[in-house]
Amino acid sequence: MSTVSGRPGSRPQPLPPEPDPFRLGWRYVRLTRPDGTQVVDQVPLTPEDVLHPEEGDFIVQNDPHDIDRVYLKEVFKAKLAADLTTHVLADCRVDFGIPGVRPLGPDLAVFADLRRFILWSTFVVREERARPVLVGEITSPVTRDNDLGIKLDYYHRARVPWYLIADATIEGETERRIELLLFRRGRTSYKKVEPDEMGRVWLEPIGLWLGQTRDRVGGFMRLACYDPETGQEVGDYTAVSQALAEAERQREAAERRVDEQSHAIALAEARIRELEALLAARQASGG
Repeated sequence: MSTVSGRPGSRPQPLPPEPDPFRLGWRYVRLTRPDGTQVVDQVPLTPEDVLHPEEGDFIVQNDPHDIDRVYLKEVFKAKLAADLTTHVLADCRVDFGIPGVRPLGPDLAVFADLRRFILWSTFVVREERARPVLVGEITSPVTRDNDLGIKLDYYHRARVPWYLIADATIEGETERRIELLLFRRGRTSYKKVEPDEMGRVWLEPIGLWLGQTRDRVGGFMRLACYDPETGQEVGDYTAVSQALAEAERQREAAERRVDEQSHAIALAEARIRELEALLAARQASGG
């Protein structure tokens, strides 16, 4: 183990660990050895690779980032389900057709006017004749500079009308903070849309408010969409499934109560008939 010495006679101190070369992610590359044999090597990604991913790249993300991304995709798809020409992509390589710019990998991208649906690995906007509606990025320490910097230029050049950034930062190991930044495309640049007094932004093309709440299980701050009419949080698949299961339990409990009440009524009616029969028999006997 490497050490660093301090004062004469002091105990040598260990060197800090080398940074993980695969902390951003990796890709597998086929290499040919001098003898002609081929091997597959795991190659670490660079920040430039993360900005312009290739198909098959594995980009490392933290768990809250993935929770937010999956949640937004589910909610957006459900909200836009009636429009069969609109589609929501998540972590899909997108070629926006920007001259001189390789494809990007937005966390979320909503496209309209689609004429077909295939199993895209790279979505080529020009080939699909699609119209971008909204792009969303959830920042991480590695991608933050790109999301807040060069991508503002890229997405503006790609004529993306709405650009959403959930600027997430983590303090220590438990506290997560999110600042919501929404931009609307202007003629020469994006114009920031100010949030309301609750810190929420109105996602016009989706028809929902976007804010944040504290996760019930993990305790960290996460993204949350809100219905404009009821003000209620729009649940993800887990929340909706749990709500449906609870509604089913309540229905079954109500049916059991109805069955119990029906049984009690049937017993009471039978007792009434029994007493009426006894009374009629006594009256017939002159008793």
